[in-house]
Amino acid sequence: MMTPREAAGCFVSPDQVDILEPLGSGNINDTWLLQLTGGEKRILQRLNPVVFTEPEGVIRNMRLVTTHLRERFHGLAAVCTMVPTPEGKYGVVDTDGSCWRLLTYIGHTRCLNSLHNKDQAREIGRMLGLFHRGLADLDPHLLTDPLPGFHDTPAILARYHARLARSELKNRPEKDCQRFIEARSELATVLDSADRQGKLSRQVVHGDPKVANFLFAEDSDTVVSLIDLDTVRPGLLLHDLGDCLRSACNRAGEEVNDPEMALFDRQIFRGVLEGYFARAGSLLQPGDREHLVASARVLAFELGIRFFTDHLAGNRYFKVQYEQQNLLRARIQFALVRSMEEQEQDLRECVASLSASCIPQSSALGSLP
Repeated sequence: MMTPREAAGCFVSPDQVDILEPLGSGNINDTWLLQLTGGEKRILQRLNPVVFTEPEGVIRNMRLVTTHLRERFHGLAAVCTMVPTPEGKYGVVDTDGSCWRLLTYIGHTRCLNSLHNKDQAREIGRMLGLFHRGLADLDPHLLTDPLPGFHDTPAILARYHARLARSELKNRPEKDCQRFIEARSELATVLDSADRQGKLSRQVVHGDPKVANFLFAEDSDTVVSLIDLDTVRPGLLLHDLGDCLRSACNRAGEEVNDPEMALFDRQIFRGVLEGYFARAGSLLQPGDREHLVASARVLAFELGIRFFTDHLAGNRYFKVQYEQQNLLRARIQFALVRSMEEQEQDLRECVASLSASCIPQSSALGSLP
């Protein structure tokens, strides 16, 4: 298997490689910041071969989406693109099946793991709306699904039950998670059922619009880009909106030591939706708005199940720093579900209020100021 320096040398001349240092704290892929001898910076990534079993499809998707967004954004947002090898390849497959790639670097930016104010929330909503509008006219059939069943919540619940049947719960937190899942198992079919009835909007979506994937300007609360496009795929708008809200509205962040600190923030919820509705409210049909609050709850529930299943399986999917980390992650997501349940009426009233005041817009990006 190649070292990061060897992999970087597949894309640029080895004597141009100056500094390589780990970047970020993603749960799936490995990322390095590459600085060339001339001072330019790039992003080097190794796609996890256990998660992305067909990296060629991931590469094709990203090229298609980034090309489309550059044409649609007209400078409204920065787009992170791939850098080819001298032979014109955009990915280099290693001996273990992992795929290395090199990306452009968007400078003068910062990443956040949690939000601090409503302005940041509006900016995240605005960028997600801009992203969805930019891809609204891209044919979803042109994309490969890099993670089949990624948001198939009923199937995720079924895999959990299969793993549970082969596991022995050893402590109270594990048993609490089991009871929590069983008490809310009907959540798994909420979006699936509405989708089967044709009530929800489908198009190309990001797939993982958590807070850490939005790049903020280094000196302001303006979001300049939405990154990490490995998961772009045909899907529901509510998969993206629900996942974004799940992440953004947990102001304590996703790696707190005490699950009870994970509370769903109503003001952040409103801020994200204000930003999104201003840019992409016209993409949402009545069924999307009806299920918007539920989508955040479903996505938190789904992720909690995935974390708990991986814990029971011995932490094979998500990277961990200690044995119980995925169990704690699951408990944090379940705490968010509980917090949303306690505020459901207020959250629904917020959506109704914003829907009533939302001015319908053309889905064409050219209409944006």
